[in-house]
Amino acid sequence: MKALVTGATGFVGAAVARALGAAGWQVRVLVRCGSNRGNLQTLDVEAVEGDLADLSSLERALAGCTALFHVAADYRLGARDPKPLYITNVEGTRNILSAARRVGVERTVYTSSVATMGIPADGTPGDERTPVALSTMIGHYKRSKYLAEEVALDAARMGMSVVIVNPSTPVGPGDIKPTPTGQLVLDAACGRMPAYVDTGLNIVHVDDVAAGHLLAFERGRAGERYILGGEDMTLQAILAQIARLVGRKPPRIRLPYAAVLPVAYAAEAFARVTGRSGRVTLEGVRMSRKRMFFSSAKAVGELGYRWRPPLEAFEDALHWIRERGLLT
Repeated sequence: MKALVTGATGFVGAAVARALGAAGWQVRVLVRCGSNRGNLQTLDVEAVEGDLADLSSLERALAGCTALFHVAADYRLGARDPKPLYITNVEGTRNILSAARRVGVERTVYTSSVATMGIPADGTPGDERTPVALSTMIGHYKRSKYLAEEVALDAARMGMSVVIVNPSTPVGPGDIKPTPTGQLVLDAACGRMPAYVDTGLNIVHVDDVAAGHLLAFERGRAGERYILGGEDMTLQAILAQIARLVGRKPPRIRLPYAAVLPVAYAAEAFARVTGRSGRVTLEGVRMSRKRMFFSSAKAVGELGYRWRPPLEAFEDALHWIRERGLLT
């Protein structure tokens, strides 16, 4: 069988393409002209040029494919111009699903995010049933992914076989850009995070997320969402684990939210003046007010999904970072 993977030059998409190849699929990947293809160098894939804004290029890329894994997304926090996030994440999803319907793709797995999920007020992990609304989405990235997920759900309601997966916080090799999470791992390993805030993330190995995509294709129910997560960890525990792996002392200073918020405002003002977004964003700080803990019980029960300990994800990520000479 042949599958088209979008976003395969990126972090999660490359892992999905790698998993498909290992499972015996013929893999075709959609790449933009001039994109960084470093993540594709070791993969046996057919690269075709196209763009999510160009319907004809999408139909050509999908011709002859049984499956579509739509992983491509604009994952940025604090973007100075939010329009590209909506163009890529929302309209790009609409376009690729329209092309898949026209050429007769049998099944699509759409990669959403836990960013679209609700977070219970009592601190318990969120899941696919936790109430959520567009009005509760913090920042343009989360809003764009929420709206894109609605596009995918609408396609399923119209009869397309679309399964939605919601990765939590993937960590591992191949975070070439890097994503905000990959930047956090790199900064922590280099000793650039001397303090932390009281927040938390659900950490999962990127290869387990990729395996979950294949399970969703094989066993997922059309129109359903499946959280592909791992283990809930406080930010303090994440930074301490990374510090131990690189032989550094873990940060011991806990910063209250009220102390970090003015820094974020100042960083955004600086970004507006210089035209460059910094590591501290108002969007990211506002998101940190809640611990982003999630349950993957539905994926475990319906798909047979499993994940490895976060330690292995951090080890693999740091090995990849070291190989590229990025660990200073």
